[in-house]
Amino acid sequence: MIAQGKRVVTAMSGGVDSSVAAALLLEQGFEVVGVTLQLQACDESVGGRSCCGTDSIAQARAAAGRLGIHHYVLEYRQSFEETVLLPSWQEYSRGRTPNPCVICNEHIKFGMLLDYAVALGAYKLATGHYARVGTRKNGVPFLRRGADYRKDQSYFLFSIRPEALSEVLFPIGEFTKEEVRSIALRIGLPNAGRQESQDACFAAKETGYPEGLRRRLHKTAAPGPLVDEEGRLLGMHTGIHQFTIGQRRGLGVALGSPAWVKSIDPEIAAVVLTTGKEALAARGLMATGVRWIGFVPKFKRLRCSIQVRYNQAPVPAAVEPGEDATARVWFDRPLRAVTPGQAVVFFHGDRVLGGGWIERSEQ
Repeated sequence: MIAQGKRVVTAMSGGVDSSVAAALLLEQGFEVVGVTLQLQACDESVGGRSCCGTDSIAQARAAAGRLGIHHYVLEYRQSFEETVLLPSWQEYSRGRTPNPCVICNEHIKFGMLLDYAVALGAYKLATGHYARVGTRKNGVPFLRRGADYRKDQSYFLFSIRPEALSEVLFPIGEFTKEEVRSIALRIGLPNAGRQESQDACFAAKETGYPEGLRRRLHKTAAPGPLVDEEGRLLGMHTGIHQFTIGQRRGLGVALGSPAWVKSIDPEIAAVVLTTGKEALAARGLMATGVRWIGFVPKFKRLRCSIQVRYNQAPVPAAVEPGEDATARVWFDRPLRAVTPGQAVVFFHGDRVLGGGWIERSEQ
């Protein structure tokens, strides 16, 4: 595809993926404008592996310089805090486990940044995601997995507006990670050997993401009990935000045998532990905020495959759409650690059918 003169705004995180995306678009004849989002203050940078710290801005600028394209930094710190971080903390404070990357993609990258690209007169917005866009016979676009299933990021993209798919490009979606590295080396990108960026754009190596988020937002957390399945006290914790369903490490108690978080009760800040893996198994889940990509469901029960976390192998399941953007999902085999607050995404082959947010597991 040669598109001489057509302008494409490319989100450049400083990593090799987005830099190669920009390079491929240049080779195809596009006018490429590189943009990096500043989502945290300079003194909050956590080093080169965060996708939006000061080092990443420098890496993105260096890559843009090597490619000979204009590069701009957009100040989105307040929007990021209000749209991504605060809702994430609210989920943690309710005993749920949020997925900030999905929220950021929907509202920041494919919301505010896409609006910026349109205002700049751009033909498309491009990112370095391992995903693809397909088109149905009626011209309606749909989302596809990246060709490299090991790196596929379509799970994080299910909630972007369906109409936005006609305005985005995923230039590396047909490539493997190894091929992307090879391209970066071939054209001499300065970040060709750079490590992967963190999933979350606010990371805290010493404290972990939830506690780092609490400190950044100056929130308080109530201590509470660690109990077994019979309600017997095992110890105390300093905040339910530090726990997630299925968690095994960092529980703060030694029971003499492996233990996992079975459930969290935000009303009394209680964390229930179990020593039996089978107690974590669920037959299904209830999802809310469900979105369908490229079609309106007119079925009572859909056979597909699903994922309840990134990098999980797809699991056969049946999806039953309900009212008010809800759906019940029944797994062909029980799944462990189905976590409220996380995303459940529906697939048919490499096509993303839609997804929603896990409200609760079904036993």
